[in-house]
Amino acid sequence: MKTILTTVAATAMMTLPALAEKWDMPMAYSASNFHSATGAEFASCVTTGTGGDIEIVTHPSGSLFPGAQIKRAIQTGQVPIGERLLSGHQNENALFGFDSVPFLATSFDDSAKLWEAAKGPLTELLASQNLTLLYSVPWPPQGLYFKNEVTSVADMKGIKFRSYNNATTRLAELTGMLPVTIEAAEISQAFATGVADSMVSSGSTGYDRKVWESLNYFYEVDAWLPRNYVMVNSDVWNGTSEANQNVIRACAALAEYAGNWRSKEYTGFTLQGLRDGGMTVGPASDQMVGELKEIGVTMTNEWLEAAGDQGKAIVDAFNAN
Repeated sequence: MKTILTTVAATAMMTLPALAEKWDMPMAYSASNFHSATGAEFASCVTTGTGGDIEIVTHPSGSLFPGAQIKRAIQTGQVPIGERLLSGHQNENALFGFDSVPFLATSFDDSAKLWEAAKGPLTELLASQNLTLLYSVPWPPQGLYFKNEVTSVADMKGIKFRSYNNATTRLAELTGMLPVTIEAAEISQAFATGVADSMVSSGSTGYDRKVWESLNYFYEVDAWLPRNYVMVNSDVWNGTSEANQNVIRACAALAEYAGNWRSKEYTGFTLQGLRDGGMTVGPASDQMVGELKEIGVTMTNEWLEAAGDQGKAIVDAFNAN
């Protein structure tokens, strides 16, 4: 993938000199995470493709801004570009949580269909907030991590649960767990110190953060596939030459393709990595799956009520495909 991005960028290099711009790009996840790796290659593609007119410099692990602050930093022009998990902003607008509705889209194919249904409305919403969407990549299916064995929702009661958006907080409430807000960069420390003992996330996050040092079980429940989004400040975008916009769009399309491919390939690799680290990895019990799906119905109805006609239109379009 890196070779493809570099090759295309090289063929797109500009020949006319221009004033070079440096675009700092904050990212919430570790440099080793596949989202960050894809973002770094996108940045290199743009830097090369614009002939150095625009140099994008990535800042992973929340080193420039914590994850929760990245979207606001792009909107207000503190940085020109960045990557963010938009479901973390569902309190602003329910539409941002479309990709975290439990058991609505539970596979990569369904995630792609759901994204197709939501892309137009979400792009318009971001535009109204001075944000231009460049590309989006899904995480692998989300599973449940625990320190101790869990076979039913009743076993979850009182467990400290890492939350990062409205959906995870609500999931904790409906299962009797205790939600604790923890940024991605703080996961390892939170588990090591007992601030939290569980979370819902992909195998990728657990692998990157070596959670087997503190947790023992991962249950494959495929709850949802949340997405990361790379966005640019619209004022900055509008001030970018058409030629450079074309280069950025081409690099973004390649990054989205590469990111999707990586996400699929990384799923099996990281689950095996959890096993190699000593964790028990496998499907949840039938009882737990049944109880979680009942909770999913409740959360879906709550999201549809909050999202209104737009949310209904997205779900209807998704179900029609």
